[in-house]
Amino acid sequence: MPRRTAGINSSFTVRKVSSGEGVERTFQTYSPTIDSIELKRKGDVRRAKLYYMRKLSGKGARIREKIEGHEPGGEQ
Repeated sequence: MPRRTAGINSSFTVRKVSSGEGVERTFQTYSPTIDSIELKRKGDVRRAKLYYMRKLSGKGARIREKIEGHEPGGEQ
């Protein structure tokens, strides 16, 4: 989700759908409570701010997964 970069005050937002309800949580990047950050999946989106996803649900709320080394529509 969105990432705010402002040096030491940088933060990132994590969004997930839990029991059909969207949940967002913002974390400070350099917080002492965060041990490590691991990227599980990478999405392919066309805009930086994904606020429109807050009102979507179900299949419409999915982000197409970005697969490294694979171009959409290319030869396989």
